[in-house]
Parts: sequence; C-alpha cells; structure tokens
Amino acid sequence: MAEEKDTSIAKVSQIHTLTADFIKKRLSENGFDDFASSHGYILYQLSVNPEITMKELSARINRDKSTTTVLVRKLEAAGLVTTTIDPLDKRNKKLSLTSKGTEYNQMTQKLSQELQETFYKGFTSKEKEEFCAFLERIKNNFN
Repeated sequence: MAEEKDTSIAKVSQIHTLTADFIKKRLSENGFDDFASSHGYILYQLSVNPEITMKELSARINRDKSTTTVLVRKLEAAGLVTTTIDPLDKRNKKLSLTSKGTEYNQMTQKLSQELQETFYKGFTSKEKEEFCAFLERIKNNFN
C-alpha cells in the first residue's frame, strides 16, 4: 500500500500525459495539428457565451490579455473565430464563433465522449462516483 501512495501523483501525471496525447492525436486526425488545450477552452467558452469581449474571455480562461490575444489570433487565422469592434465602446473587441468554429466544437464534443468512454472503461457507476469524489477531495486539499 505504501508503494501505491508513493506513486499516486506519478500515475495522475501519466494519465494526464496519456489523455493529452489521446486528444492531440484525435485533433491531428481531424486536421488540427498544433492546437493547445487553451485554444479548445476558448472555443468552448464561445459556445456558451456567443459574444464575449477579450477582457471577459481572459478572465474566463485565466490568462492575461496579451496571452489571450495570441491564442485568439491563431483561432482567427484558422477561421474558427471572428472579432468585431464593439459599436458601443470602440476600445473593445467582441469575439464570436464562425460556422467552422461551431463544427470544431461539435467534433470535440464527440472526441470528449470517446475520451470519457476510454477513461472509465470497466468502471461501474458507483466506482465513477467514488473516484470523482476522491479527486474532488484531493483538489480541495490544494485550496
């Protein structure tokens, strides 16, 4: 048991790497070779907030405005996001998804489902609930 406790963090790290590799491979298979998780999170935020300012987006993704700008420019260049000047305040840019961005989000929803199915393969519903409760407790230990 002591060995298991000592390797728990290493196993979490390995799972993180494996899931990141899984997502990266699937994104690559769908033509999105050099996207970071931050890009996906921006696109997700735009799916739940159809029109958002750069400032609001920065706060939601927990990045500074300059980092957010770089991430958004890449999404614009890929045709996934569009920016417009806020007519009420010319200093603000408003972001929204393009139809290609919406398609990307639909594809990543399917990818997410595939990842979840792989992650929990062989788990009962009760085991999933217990596992999530343990993870929540661990997360809360850091707050």
